[in-house]
Amino acid sequence: MGDGHDMQSDRQKFMLEGPIGAALLRLSFPIILGNMLQAGYQLTDAFWVGRLGAAAVAAVSIGFPVTFLVIAMGAGLAIAGATLTAQYMGAGRQDMVNHVAAQTMLMVAFTSVILGTAGYLLAPNLLTWLGVAPEVYQGALGFMRVSFVGIVFVFLYGMFQALMRGVGQTRIPLFIVLGTVLLNFVLDPLFIFGCGPLPPQGVRGAALATLSTQGLAALIGMVIFFAGRHGIQLRWKDFRPDLPYIRRAFFLGLPGSVELSTRSLGMVVLSFIVASFGTVTLASYGVGVNVMQFVSIPAMGLSMAVATLVGQNIGAGQFDRAEKVAILGAAWGFAILTVAGILAYNFAEQIVAVFVPDDPAVIQAGSQFIRVMCFAWGGAGLQYSLVATFRASGNMLIAMVIALVSQWMLQFPLAYILSKHTPLDEAGIWWSFPITNIIVALVAIAWFAHGGWKTTRITEEDEQVSAVTTEQISEEGIH
Repeated sequence: MGDGHDMQSDRQKFMLEGPIGAALLRLSFPIILGNMLQAGYQLTDAFWVGRLGAAAVAAVSIGFPVTFLVIAMGAGLAIAGATLTAQYMGAGRQDMVNHVAAQTMLMVAFTSVILGTAGYLLAPNLLTWLGVAPEVYQGALGFMRVSFVGIVFVFLYGMFQALMRGVGQTRIPLFIVLGTVLLNFVLDPLFIFGCGPLPPQGVRGAALATLSTQGLAALIGMVIFFAGRHGIQLRWKDFRPDLPYIRRAFFLGLPGSVELSTRSLGMVVLSFIVASFGTVTLASYGVGVNVMQFVSIPAMGLSMAVATLVGQNIGAGQFDRAEKVAILGAAWGFAILTVAGILAYNFAEQIVAVFVPDDPAVIQAGSQFIRVMCFAWGGAGLQYSLVATFRASGNMLIAMVIALVSQWMLQFPLAYILSKHTPLDEAGIWWSFPITNIIVALVAIAWFAHGGWKTTRITEEDEQVSAVTTEQISEEGIH
């Protein structure tokens, strides 16, 4: 136990006093690897389900965004928990780190049971509302219902990852993800196609394999928390509902949930505009968005590391160091995605051909999409780190406003007007991406330079925390 405590205090000292660049690298590298493995998780499902035919692929394609939207609705709790954990860790309040972890787990378990049950019961209505074809309906219903049962495990493990990041421990979640990805690769074909006494489950089997691995990951996370050797120790007494804390965490996390929900809803709404231009444009859009998500993994991982370091340094009262972390993270994010954009511009056709090797029309249209948006990727990389800084300082509402403005007031109107009312046609949709990225990056820089984010510290004594949170809520208009 002593060794674990020494390692923890060494890590803490490194976060608050060590070289900023080295701390960012040490934190972000395991997160980036973990995110890449998570992408492998989805690729594994796509690989095996693809062997069942088009109806099975369509069933997963319909089911995944719906379950993701439900997950996004509860994700604000993870953001709030990670933010408070990081700031309390920086302030040296181990008792509050443990308390926050237990209360957050309690909230997450309660929320996930409600959302999962609602999703399970409403799944048939959702599929009918979405107008799913009869041959897809049964597979999609099985996939969605199993996914909704597993949401409690998704939430618990997501919370485990977020809290571990908050205390600066990013390696253990990486090892757990690695193990579950490998296990999922083995279980997928067993559940989908059957083996011996195990009957074939089809599309539902992919969801069952995921349920099994996520359940195992959540169980391992809980064991680690109760053992208390890695910066957080759950104790049964901390699970008694603390209503003032729950209220505070709810209002702190609510903007994060709204932000993530609107982002996932946004991609669905944008796909309606894309679909009006036909199959080639829709396929090109799908490929382009997949490429964008993949190249964003390093910048997203870096932004999570920025959030942890900024949160801990704000908790320790080191605002100047927190600002330096944010600036270095934003500069690295800009550089990484700018280089990725230059490479994507030069190899656009080859990149699209990986996804659709035998369709020249999609290769041509998809490569045009990539070439239009790739030079603004640097703006997105910069934006990720600055928005992570706002979240880590407790300014969740700033992050939410930026997300809402960028999607609903900039990108959608731009995509619609440029594609429907100019000679650009579908290229107008492509141009909405870089224009939005550049404008939002400039807004984030201006907000960051203003410095207002440094005035919100959410881990003072309880009375002060409550006052700050209440004041912030009333100022931003949430009642």
